[in-house]
Amino acid sequence: MRFLLPVILFFSFIFQSLLVHAEETADIYSERMNLYKKVETVTNIPWYYLAAIDQYERNIREVRKDLPKAEGLIGIYFREEEWAGILNPNPHDDNPVSIQFFNGIGFDGNGDGKAKLTDDEDVLHAFANYILQYGVDHDNIKIALWNYYRRDNTVGIIIGKAMIYKKFGRIDLDEYVFPLPLHSNYSYKNTWGHARGWGGRRIHEGTDIFASYGVPVRSTCYGIIEMKGWNKYGGWRIGIRDINNTYHYFAHLSGFAKDLKVGQIVEPGTLIGGVGSSGYGPPGTSGKFPPHLHYGMYKDNGYTEWSYDPYARLKLWERQERLKKK
Repeated sequence: MRFLLPVILFFSFIFQSLLVHAEETADIYSERMNLYKKVETVTNIPWYYLAAIDQYERNIREVRKDLPKAEGLIGIYFREEEWAGILNPNPHDDNPVSIQFFNGIGFDGNGDGKAKLTDDEDVLHAFANYILQYGVDHDNIKIALWNYYRRDNTVGIIIGKAMIYKKFGRIDLDEYVFPLPLHSNYSYKNTWGHARGWGGRRIHEGTDIFASYGVPVRSTCYGIIEMKGWNKYGGWRIGIRDINNTYHYFAHLSGFAKDLKVGQIVEPGTLIGGVGSSGYGPPGTSGKFPPHLHYGMYKDNGYTEWSYDPYARLKLWERQERLKKK
């Protein structure tokens, strides 16, 4: 009994910690949404565009070494010289008048007479004020984003996030599921980085989940379909971008779900196709290997995109989904 008590206390502590973390996360989402809506009221910029920009910036700061990690409620990043104005002799200037004189982007969003780079409301208003130079409709917001980031992929990713937020009307969209139904017969192991020979020497950028032909393949996340079609390596495949700027790649499908199209918004569990053995040749090639789902994950950092090992995530989602069903 004396050995059992510490174990019970340990798991009780873990459980309480998880509850506290969940409550804190919910509070953060609520505070962010309130701020997005507040700025929307003042500027008429739909909140979901502001949320998408904020989330994109937060995501790239998480994976870039040349950018500081986001510490506040809002993830949008401005350099000090950009905030105060490049020619401003005071890079820490928080006076809205002098900042405007030196063409800085800094803005007093909360009306306290100061434009602080450390104030979440000021930062969000500053970006909103930049967008207002172009307009608040969809097309002008896209133009504003292109002129700011100078990258088509970035504009597409942000607009995709905005459409996801608009559809669901909320920003707490972090739920994930395993790509195959848990009741189906499947097996997988960590094969990321293994050598592949067909089509030239290359490494395996994903995890192969072996299952019977036609087993349903599901979206693992809340996201938007960025790509659908044929690739000589992956066969019939689909790419979905989630709100955390992760690209989920499903390959070797037997076919696609009915009426599935690029630009469609999906959620965890949405049927997107079936397990197959397509690929390694021109359109229609199939049967060159046992049926399986190739599942890959890629990250975009604002400059480029790279593959990373999805195995740990698959194990986590599989375990979480099993626990929910109990």
